[in-house]
Amino acid sequence: MAAFSHSFVSATPSQSLSRCTSKFALFGKSLSSPKHRSSCSALASIVSSLQKKTKTITSESDEGSRINNVLDSFMVICTSAALSFALFITDVDPASAFVVNPPRKLQSDELATVRLFQENTPSVVYITNLAAKQDAFTLDIFEVPQGSGSGFVWDKDGHIVTNFHVIRGASDLRVTLADQSTYDAKVVGFDQDKDVAVLRISAPEEKLRPIPIGVSADLLVGQKVYAIGNPFGLDHTLTTGVISGLRREISSAATGRPIQDVIQTDAAINPGNSGGPLLDSSGSLIGINTAIYSPSGASSGVGFSIPVDTVSGIVDQLVKFGKVTRPILGIKFAPDQSVEQLGVSGVLVLDAPPNGPAGKAGLKATKRDSYGRLILGDIITSVNGKKVANGSDLYRILDQCKVGEKVTVEVLRGDHIEKVPVLLEPKPDDET
Repeated sequence: MAAFSHSFVSATPSQSLSRCTSKFALFGKSLSSPKHRSSCSALASIVSSLQKKTKTITSESDEGSRINNVLDSFMVICTSAALSFALFITDVDPASAFVVNPPRKLQSDELATVRLFQENTPSVVYITNLAAKQDAFTLDIFEVPQGSGSGFVWDKDGHIVTNFHVIRGASDLRVTLADQSTYDAKVVGFDQDKDVAVLRISAPEEKLRPIPIGVSADLLVGQKVYAIGNPFGLDHTLTTGVISGLRREISSAATGRPIQDVIQTDAAINPGNSGGPLLDSSGSLIGINTAIYSPSGASSGVGFSIPVDTVSGIVDQLVKFGKVTRPILGIKFAPDQSVEQLGVSGVLVLDAPPNGPAGKAGLKATKRDSYGRLILGDIITSVNGKKVANGSDLYRILDQCKVGEKVTVEVLRGDHIEKVPVLLEPKPDDET
């Protein structure tokens, strides 16, 4: 400002006014607002009229030099005031007047991810597990949250699919939809062995957005996956990753039975995301997020999802019958470590109830003689020609069989091998 004012002081009034007029004209052109440009043009006109009057005064008066000095001071004040006024009326940041911010543009893959999240979020729900507690003083019964997890809408009938361990031990369940509306849920059925449960809510159809069902049989290691959840009742979250492994095997959190063909992914799956969907790049369901491998309980880059091909069959049975019909041998067997100590490979039969499939077929259970000595029962070494080295192998083979199917069980009885035909029966409550 000092340098700007000095250029007017060092000149005659006429020159100062002329410079001032040109300065305001240039300043007005630099402004983007038409309103501001017109203001500067008006100031330039006022200074121009002063310039004409100054010329008249200096030409008619004999005291031109004295008037020049007075006008010099007057013009410095006018110029400073006019320039301050021009800056005051300018509501544009001086820096932004010269810097143009381009509009934000997303890459095609980013747009696809955003669209996938927006389209599938309405299908993901938040599940609250409530437990009944009794007050120690008043003896009143009240409900308190004891756990939570995610789930997703399966169909327009209000069926919600989640993990069994999310609802285990609940006296009541509540489901919160994406629009924050909450409904009481009833348990339709569950499969503890595969950690799958189906709930049902009475919500209007227009609020239910079933998730698109995909296929998990043709998945490939390396393809992108997306995990959506509603952890801890917060807003929906999205994590991305790739399939890092296929046909993995984990144990059910409820029964310890193996779950085969599990999908391994590096997409972050935290405890609150349990029961939420795992999607492929087209937005179709390919699995249920069920577990993580981490000593601390936080995501460490190794998460597991139950494949949708397994889930679909389980959900269909739960919706129709309220339970899963799975074939059993009807035995109780010893821990794998006990059999290894004997130096043999297989499954040692501890008990075979006479009313069960194995008992009816004549499999021998472990027992003690009259002197208290242990007499080992049959050791199952294969089923239908498929080797059985431990309990997981036996479960895996039975999962591939059907109720009513007759299988050939090869056992080590004493020091010789025998083959025993067994007719598989449906699994009753809480039996192996």
